[in-house]
Amino acid sequence: MSDLYNVSSSSHVRDKDTSARIMLYVIIALMPASVFGVINFGIRALVLILVCVAVCVASEWVFEKLIHKKSTINDFSAVVTGLLLALNLPHTLPIWQAVLGSVFAIVIVKMLFGGLGQNFMNPALGARCFLLVSFAGTMTSYTYDGVTGATPLALLKSGEYEYVDTMKMFLGTTAGTIGETSVVAILIGAIILIMLGVIDLKIPASYIISFTVFILLFNGNGFEVDYLTAQLCGGGLMLGAFFMATDYVTSPITPMGKIIFGVLLGILTGLFRLFGANAEGVSFAIILGNLLVPIIEKFTIPRAFGQKKEVKQHE
Repeated sequence: MSDLYNVSSSSHVRDKDTSARIMLYVIIALMPASVFGVINFGIRALVLILVCVAVCVASEWVFEKLIHKKSTINDFSAVVTGLLLALNLPHTLPIWQAVLGSVFAIVIVKMLFGGLGQNFMNPALGARCFLLVSFAGTMTSYTYDGVTGATPLALLKSGEYEYVDTMKMFLGTTAGTIGETSVVAILIGAIILIMLGVIDLKIPASYIISFTVFILLFNGNGFEVDYLTAQLCGGGLMLGAFFMATDYVTSPITPMGKIIFGVLLGILTGLFRLFGANAEGVSFAIILGNLLVPIIEKFTIPRAFGQKKEVKQHE
């Protein structure tokens, strides 16, 4: 037997589902939210989606050409990043800012750390947080039906939840980012991912349940059903729970680690929403959780069969 081994970075092919096929599944699952976003916000939303996807793919291709590395755009991960980033942006965002965010997602967050399998946080959410910090005005300006106004979460934050229509939030006919408004469209995509075996429910379920418990305990309104359902339907909670928190590269691989990760995200999102300055919180919760994944995996990795726990010898 040869002593030479082929060592490669993740993600590793373990069955018939290659990285490219999994990314295609994710793209298909994101179609309901994408199509609804275009119908809901118009041609401007479609332009933003196409720009983000095109710039992400081009950024990856150019970067790999410059460093003389084999092109990896055929794995469709750059397409997924561009699509997720666009769905997390308001449709009124200036095109040049979307271009800047797309380049940041691919070059800074993904490629400088080695590409797919090496990035330490979700590239799309890293870019969204970068844009939020850099261009808070345009990133938090939402227009619906030609009227600029507060999002439902902003109304909840100000204590005006009696003006929030939960059914509109569930269906998606309200202000927000391109892909986060329609819970129905997101859940259709989530069901597709679950049925195809791309994700399981450990992270999304523990995320949503822990967030619900946190809101019930600390919202100051008691068990207010309308308030709770509005919090669950508002912002990017559902999109983040099913499509970004479950990212293979930046989430734990151990069963217990996934549950701990989901609970951590639920608590952080609740903290940011109830006690933070911003009405949202999903993006920052997930990227902070991404940073803690190595620690979570270290303490939740199963012990190998037959391995005994070390016992300290006392003299």
